Amino acid sequence: MIKTVVFIICFCACIQFSNAQLGVNKEKFTHADTLRGTLNANRTWWDVMMYGIVIKPDYDSKTISGTTIIGFKPNSSGNKIMQIDLQEPLIIDTVIWINKFVPFKKIDKNVWYVYLDNVQKDTATDPKSVSARAPIFPYIIIRYHGTPREAIRPPWDGGWIWKKDAQGRPWMSVACQGLGASVWYPCKDHQSDEPDSGASLSIMVPDTLVAVGNGRLKNKTTNNHGTTTYTWEVKDPINNYNIIPYIGKYVNWSDTFQGEKGKLDLNYWVLDYNLDKAKKEFEQVKSMLRCFEHWFGPYPFYEDGYKLVESPHLGMEHQSAVAYGNGYQNGYHGMDLSGTGWGLKWDFIIVHESAHEWFGNNITSKDLADMWVHEGFANYSETLYTECLFGKEAGNEYNYGTRKRIQNDRTIIGPYGVNKEGSGDMYYKGGNMLQTIRHSINDDERFRNILRGLNKTFYHQTVTTQQIENYISKQSGIDFSKVFDQYLRTTQIPQFEYYFSDDNKTLHYRWDSCIAGFNLRLVINKDNKILTLQPTQQWKTLTLDEENKTLFDAVYLDKNYYIHIKQVEHQ
Repeated sequence: MIKTVVFIICFCACIQFSNAQLGVNKEKFTHADTLRGTLNANRTWWDVMMYGIVIKPDYDSKTISGTTIIGFKPNSSGNKIMQIDLQEPLIIDTVIWINKFVPFKKIDKNVWYVYLDNVQKDTATDPKSVSARAPIFPYIIIRYHGTPREAIRPPWDGGWIWKKDAQGRPWMSVACQGLGASVWYPCKDHQSDEPDSGASLSIMVPDTLVAVGNGRLKNKTTNNHGTTTYTWEVKDPINNYNIIPYIGKYVNWSDTFQGEKGKLDLNYWVLDYNLDKAKKEFEQVKSMLRCFEHWFGPYPFYEDGYKLVESPHLGMEHQSAVAYGNGYQNGYHGMDLSGTGWGLKWDFIIVHESAHEWFGNNITSKDLADMWVHEGFANYSETLYTECLFGKEAGNEYNYGTRKRIQNDRTIIGPYGVNKEGSGDMYYKGGNMLQTIRHSINDDERFRNILRGLNKTFYHQTVTTQQIENYISKQSGIDFSKVFDQYLRTTQIPQFEYYFSDDNKTLHYRWDSCIAGFNLRLVINKDNKILTLQPTQQWKTLTLDEENKTLFDAVYLDKNYYIHIKQVEHQ
């Protein structure tokens, strides 16, 4: 997802390092935040295996009624309390466990406890044969109803979306990243636990409308009261917030893409009156897939296919059903976020939101605090796509152009355990950090293998920041731990200071405004000649022969590394 609004809050540090501060933002959090953001004992004893969701929205009353089946794998036996998340003002009506109604109660405005007895740890499971209608592992059935929170400004302000299309017909969907999927269905609303065996979504709508969901259409049933039920199924693990219904006057066309794993099914669902515009604009999809498979590895969800769905909001990375609302135009609503012109050469939403299929959906952060793993890499995908189309210098220019949008208001990594993301700088600063690391490695094939290796090593997994950091350091052969600390955990930008000796035969240089031990290697690569600088916080020297004089280039450093550069007076 892309955000353009930055919320500025106070930044406080917990540890002092040299001239920089390393820490997380101090905010006041409630018990409700902890219940939502922490894996407590009522969550850790069970793992989600599948979701089976049946939903019936009523456009006129803006209400929904539904049933959710949660298949799970117990980690221990006995009588158990299961925490279920469902946000006000939605109400749980009944819970069924082993063919009987079981007690439940609301303990917080968005949290319910369900009381289960006779839970058996060793219940056999067979993920390959599971479906929402006939799960064979332990499951509960939750029936619920109510008026879900309405999204006022989706996707930034989440909730259920009740709109009308240009012809006055109902157009509905949901956007709930950050806010959480429990805004419209009961679940374990924590990013760390995805349903291992996927999910199904059955949507009951009036016969005049079409319902689209994630994955593949498994069934379409005409009911006897003027409604039709569309059932969609995802086989792969999926984030809670990515399971999304789209309801409107949709039409569909299909295509295929010959990718690294063979034939990938492509499907497009758009409002009927936008069909011709969509067919032209979505021609970009294949070049995007080709570029991203080159850099990131195979598309992670061949089993579920790739799909773009026109949405009543700007866009979101809903797995195998990417939300598109960019008005069938290049740029971000027709605007180049880099200010260089390169961002008007391609459709921002197609590129950025599809990149999340690799970073965000294939690789998912366990805690919302680590959302830079989603957004930093997705932001950098824009640079890579520009490079794929127009060359490396174009990509570099695009990346450099986005730097002006960095706020440095608070740290990129947010506080853990309270379902709180960090600064919006996770986008542009995250992308510029990756550009900095790439140039420091100075081996594009190795960097490419790191990106592909991340998606292979952590395929369909949830991760921590530390896992991503360690992998990049190990595979590059360079310890980037202090680099990550600097950019992810402080708001200060390291400053490269330098001066020349009186006779101009020696370059003096060092790092300033950085954490202790900051060790970013600077590599200047010009005309197939390389100059490597390894500054510390102590002054170092470089004898300037004729080649070094030519290679040292402060402009090159400024363009390719997210650092401040200052030529200082002779020390």
